[in-house]
Amino acid sequence: MIYHHEELLVRELQQGKDENYLLKWLTDPKVLEFYEGRNVTFNMENILRKFFNRDDEVLRCMVVYKGKNIGYIQVYPINKATSTLEEYFEMERVYGLDQFIGDTGYWNKGIGTLLITTMVTFLLTKKGANQIVMDPMLSNGRAIKCYEKCGFKKIRELREHILHEGEYRDCWLMEFSN
Repeated sequence: MIYHHEELLVRELQQGKDENYLLKWLTDPKVLEFYEGRNVTFNMENILRKFFNRDDEVLRCMVVYKGKNIGYIQVYPINKATSTLEEYFEMERVYGLDQFIGDTGYWNKGIGTLLITTMVTFLLTKKGANQIVMDPMLSNGRAIKCYEKCGFKKIRELREHILHEGEYRDCWLMEFSN
């Protein structure tokens, strides 16, 4: 277990237990519209390569709500190996978050807000984070609203920041400062 708060549990991914959930979610066009892109094709081989047996600094976790696996979140220190956000490379204890609720039946129920506030608390109290950053696409209004509700501020636009569905998309650099 990484962190538990109220009805939410965040735990490390477990091979042999979680890959089918990831495959199900990452073949759902509703999820892919916001995470990876609907033009990306996932199969079990891709899932195993992307999420398991990785030798890097990324903490990959399952999001469990009321005992049900509903999503994914990853936490990582911002540095040259994990990010392109150069302005943070020389700073200490800056972390990035990427996440999605894969079970779309749990969208628009406040669970994203609970997840982000829980992870902010985890990073502040357990990792001593000074700042936490995320980079949602400008078009992802639901996520941006959630992050702002959790105390993140828009810092600046990141032009053509990510390749999504065949086009480079603009994103917001959003930051939570301790």
